[in-house]
Amino acid sequence: MAQRVHVTATINREETELLCEARQSLLEVLRDVLGLMGTKEGCNNGNCGACSVILDGKLVDSCLVLAPEIEGKTVTTIEGIAHNGQLDPLQQAFLENAALQCGICTPGFIVAARALLDENPHPSEHEIRYWLAGNLCRCTGYDKIIRAVQAAAEMTPVTA
Repeated sequence: MAQRVHVTATINREETELLCEARQSLLEVLRDVLGLMGTKEGCNNGNCGACSVILDGKLVDSCLVLAPEIEGKTVTTIEGIAHNGQLDPLQQAFLENAALQCGICTPGFIVAARALLDENPHPSEHEIRYWLAGNLCRCTGYDKIIRAVQAAAEMTPVTA
């Protein structure tokens, strides 16, 4: 039997304690232990971005992070993007711009875009495309996704 590791972290604004195996990925723990099914498993080797989460303010592929590494850290998944039952403006922009199809990549794109907008509230189209280059979609041509991120950025007031 594998040794279990006790981990305490803040996940989607809630202090969370869990037991996991030392070799389990954050993706496995999110889905299989915590039941947070929004984070998707695509490639399981860091190439598709479907499992993107924000870890202490940085965008990461959860399939490449060992679960014990989140000890004392903050994790935001797609479930944590909305606030008090209200969609984040980015999520609303994805809906309004039809920036989704099958849905496998959508959570990763939204999380990645949220990380971008948190760092740079008014990115250029080039910056958006560069930032989202780690996320793959097999269904769309990416244009609607880019337009959704631009629309969400336009909703953010410019501060001088």
